[in-house]
Amino acid sequence: MDPSDIATSSRYLALGDSYTIGEGVPAPGTWPYQLAAALRAQGINLDDPQVIATTGWTTDELATAIDEAAPQGPFALVSLLIGVNNQYRGRPLAEYRQQFEQLLQRAIALAGEHPGHVLVLSTPDWGFTPYAQAHDRDAAQVAREIDDFNAAASACCGDYNVAFVDITPTSREDGANPEMLVEDGLHPSALMYRRWMEQALPVAVQLLQTPADG
Repeated sequence: MDPSDIATSSRYLALGDSYTIGEGVPAPGTWPYQLAAALRAQGINLDDPQVIATTGWTTDELATAIDEAAPQGPFALVSLLIGVNNQYRGRPLAEYRQQFEQLLQRAIALAGEHPGHVLVLSTPDWGFTPYAQAHDRDAAQVAREIDDFNAAASACCGDYNVAFVDITPTSREDGANPEMLVEDGLHPSALMYRRWMEQALPVAVQLLQTPADG
């Protein structure tokens, strides 16, 4: 891959689940769209994202969807946020770790084999939401499992020199605040997505201002 290919690209690919597609939120309010707009406001040329994400997807389902969509790189930026549905369904941590690594490898390939153009966000904690309370979910157990999944993802990112942004504490701060949720009492509102975007923005700026072969 010629480094100039990604250096001249303005395309952005966002991979994930409901937290990337933005269940219950118009596209401009989702964190990937807000991120692209914020980067443009800082003079960084980046298109609105091509999104491969659907509510409910687990790691293996996202992998299948990438196969079907067959996105063509290189992308200037690839983001990945996946794992909550593995945790929600009680899928094994070891399985998540293996499948997340495979997805991360694919994300790097789609970024022109440049890990410095991949951005991973941690899985938020939904255990404090009204939805979780209404369904008698143990918030402490959800938190422990989310932490375990995030630790696995963070370690994998470290192995591949990929940026990892921990938005989980932010998701916990106002997890029960109605303004931070859509009507289902589970998924984030555009206001919460803005908080995530604000955490990801300086990292994305640094990534996109670093030469692809740097």
